[in-house]
Amino acid sequence: MSKPRLMIGLGEVLWDLLPSGKLLGGAPTNFAYMATVLGNRGLVASRVGEDELGREARHAMDNLGVSTLFLQKDVVHETGTARVSLDTAGHPEFFIDAPVAWDFLEWTTEWEQLASRADVVCYGSLAQRSAVSADTIEKFLRATPRPTLRICDANVRKPFYTIEVLRKSFRYADIVKLNEQELAYVSPLVGGSHLDDLEIARRLLKEFNLQMICITKGSAGSSLVTASEVESHSGFSVAVADSIGAGDAFTACVAHYFGSGMPLRQMNELANRIAAWVATQVGATPLLTPAKLKELTEETLIDGVTPYCNAP
Repeated sequence: MSKPRLMIGLGEVLWDLLPSGKLLGGAPTNFAYMATVLGNRGLVASRVGEDELGREARHAMDNLGVSTLFLQKDVVHETGTARVSLDTAGHPEFFIDAPVAWDFLEWTTEWEQLASRADVVCYGSLAQRSAVSADTIEKFLRATPRPTLRICDANVRKPFYTIEVLRKSFRYADIVKLNEQELAYVSPLVGGSHLDDLEIARRLLKEFNLQMICITKGSAGSSLVTASEVESHSGFSVAVADSIGAGDAFTACVAHYFGSGMPLRQMNELANRIAAWVATQVGATPLLTPAKLKELTEETLIDGVTPYCNAP
C-alpha cells in the first residue's frame, strides 16, 4: 500500500443553505472530504468565524474525518454561507454572502510549514475575490515544493471572478479543471470564444505549461486532455438529488490517481462514477462508506487494471 498523501483544499469553507436545510460545503471542503474517503489525509486550509456556524463547521469536519488543524478562527467576521436554489434537474445556483471569514485568510508560519509538506493542493478563483485571501493563496502556492501537484478548479461564481485572477491561478497550476461554461469564461486567455472546447483546452495546456485539462460536462461526462492524449467519457444517467459537490468529487479522484500510471480512460471512468454517485445524494459531502466505495471502484475494471481505494 502507498503512504497516504497530504491533500489540501485551500480556500473557502461555507454552509450551503438549501431549501431542505444547511449542509457543509465549499469546494475545498468537498475536495478534502473525498480525498479522505479515497484513503488520503484530507485537510482544509481556510477560515471560519468564532460563531455557532464556525463551531458547527469544525464539528462537521471532524465527523467527516477531515482535519481542522489549519482552520483559522476569525473573531470579527462571520462564517461563510451560500443560499442555494435548485432547478428541476437538481442544478444549483449560489448566492454567496460577503464579506465573511474566508475573505481574510491569514498567511502564517503554520501555513507556510503546511505548504512545504503538501503532496496535493486544490484551489480556485472564488476565495480570491478579496485581495487579502488572494495574496495568502498565492504565497501558499509559492511555498509548495516542486513535487506538489497543484490543481486549479476554476470554480467560477459570478460576480466573484476576474480574468486576471484566472490567469494568475493557471500560472501556478499543473492541472486545471473547468466545466463547459467556464471554458467560455477563460477563452479570452487563449484567443476567443470562437474556438471549440478541445482547441481551447490545447491552447491552455501550451500557454500555461499544464500537464492536463479536465473538462466536466455534468451528466454528459468529461474529457481529460493532455499534450498527447484526449480521453472522453459519456457519463452516467442517474437520478439526481442535487449536483452540489459532484465536480469536487471528480477533482479529488483525478488528484488521487494522477501520476500513478493509471490510464486516462480508467481515471476518467472512476471520476465519473464517483461524481455521479455524489449527484444522487443530498449535499456535497454525503457519507460514502468503504463498502460503497469498494463497490463503485471494483465496477471499474478496464484493460485488466483494478483500482485500489488507498493507492494514488
